[in-house]
Amino acid sequence: MNHYYVYILTNWNNKVMYVGVTGNLLRRLYEHKNGVYEGFTKKYHVHKLVYFEETSEVYAALTREKQLKGLLRSKKNALVETMNPDWHDLSKDW
Repeated sequence: MNHYYVYILTNWNNKVMYVGVTGNLLRRLYEHKNGVYEGFTKKYHVHKLVYFEETSEVYAALTREKQLKGLLRSKKNALVETMNPDWHDLSKDW
């Protein structure tokens, strides 16, 4: 069974958010945290995992990513707080 993840990253002070999708969350977080690729997360130091969802359907993951990207910041904040009210890095001990 395949697993796909939609996730939200933020920076150290939770001011910048990034929504992404991947089939390998551990590998993708490693890439973000180590600046493997040039781009938004490397430029703005967006490495803290504060929210994620898992599905077995790739199209569901892609659709959900687009939904989350379209949300107002206040709605994204509320979503994060349903899983992670203190905005801890959920991947800190991975």
